[in-house]
Amino acid sequence: MKIPVSLACRLALRGQGLDGGWGLPAGKEGVAQAIEHLGYVQIDTIAVVQRAHHHTLWARCPDYAPQMLHELQACDRRIFEYWWAGGASYIPMGDYRYYLPRMRASAESQRARHWLAENAPVAQEVLARIRQEGALASADFEAPEGFQRGTWWNWKPAKRALETLFSMGELMVRERRSFQRVYDLAERVLPSGADTTEPPPDEVARFMVRRMLAAHGVASPGELRKGVGDRDAVEGALGELQSAGEVLPVEIEGLDGEPYYALAATLTQAAAPPQGKAPLHILCPFDNLLTWRGRLEELFGFDYSLECYLPAAKRRYGYFCLPILWGERFVGRLDPKADRRQKTLIVRRIIFEPSLDDYERLLPALGEKLRAMAAFNGCERVLVERVMPEKVEALVQRSLDVPPFGDIPQGVV
Repeated sequence: MKIPVSLACRLALRGQGLDGGWGLPAGKEGVAQAIEHLGYVQIDTIAVVQRAHHHTLWARCPDYAPQMLHELQACDRRIFEYWWAGGASYIPMGDYRYYLPRMRASAESQRARHWLAENAPVAQEVLARIRQEGALASADFEAPEGFQRGTWWNWKPAKRALETLFSMGELMVRERRSFQRVYDLAERVLPSGADTTEPPPDEVARFMVRRMLAAHGVASPGELRKGVGDRDAVEGALGELQSAGEVLPVEIEGLDGEPYYALAATLTQAAAPPQGKAPLHILCPFDNLLTWRGRLEELFGFDYSLECYLPAAKRRYGYFCLPILWGERFVGRLDPKADRRQKTLIVRRIIFEPSLDDYERLLPALGEKLRAMAAFNGCERVLVERVMPEKVEALVQRSLDVPPFGDIPQGVV
């Protein structure tokens, strides 16, 4: 089947819940369903604005509050933490059994076995204390006398034991306190009745391929491998699902390279463009839609990278630049910082795409979203410092209803 790029984009946005078509219930239940639709939500530490996992969920659930995520993990046990494609993530609890092979592989890895063999007393003490005292964080364990923290990964032995046992599945994260993991025995975290039977590799591959195609609309084998991990497993799963009529190959007009695939049900339901006002989203750099940068450029023509890891002199757009998605296209990016003490959302700069010309319709929607983002970050006002291209600065100022550019309150930096 051949489809235009515009339809591929529409399928991606529908799968990601960014076209307004999901119809999620309000409150915590809507948040749980959003995570179940997406398959995972990546956790990140950067906090110049609300952290990535909160921002990703807010983009899909306008009434989202961080406490909802805490309750889903710590109280309701609807989600758990584990690694997705190398990143710490919140994952639906219903998917737990499909991560058991990864936990077993971690336990059987040479790195884990070697470390545990050399540090058995530390691991045993960690497990014994958690078994006896209940859930504990790394801060509950003393570092050895003379230990110096050093580099990012130079953890104290107890922290290394906690993380190793977590990756092996012996421990799970019961909750986070002040963003720090609190670990407990897996059997005390899993809800009653959780399925803990390990599926065979082919079942895992089929599950992950279905999950990723549902969440991304269309995907190439290379993209699917990032979630499944193994080329042969992806090819085997695609072959079986095609034979069963669940998956169809898709050719996207104008794109060469690897073929794409989509769920047959997705293509059946994929017809007309969404009706009504085009939704506008300010996305975080770790949003699920932005996972694969090459795909962003291929499908949406949007060249995007996160620049916070670059020296300031090499940044083109800003420390924590966020894409602006309007309807089915990316129209710009902005670099924000929440000054919570001054209750001000500072936008260092807004950079619109050169092809954008429909400012009259865009700017009211952007202003509304910026004010909502300010409230989500505990701020009461928005301060825009710079707009590019400069010729639209005055129009932006009027449309966004913000103070004059550069009118920075005392103490705002």
